[in-house]
Amino acid sequence: MSERTTTIVSPSGLHARPAALFTQAVSKSGFTITVAKGDKAVNAASILAVISLGVAQGETVTIASDDARADAVLDELVELLTTVE
Repeated sequence: MSERTTTIVSPSGLHARPAALFTQAVSKSGFTITVAKGDKAVNAASILAVISLGVAQGETVTIASDDARADAVLDELVELLTTVE
């Protein structure tokens, strides 16, 4: 399993526009990826599931995939989460 932990920088957290951009990038990747806040992990390709986590600015999430080939995608998703406002 590959995983990355990052802090959300968007003032609106992982809601609305940032969540939409994130889930679209996950869907385009073709990998099964989860995003977790604390002990609750959800399908990162589902905007409703991602929004249900209630991630606010400054909170930490972990994105993960069981596919070892997903490392580059996880790095790109971290970049997205740390730059999208």
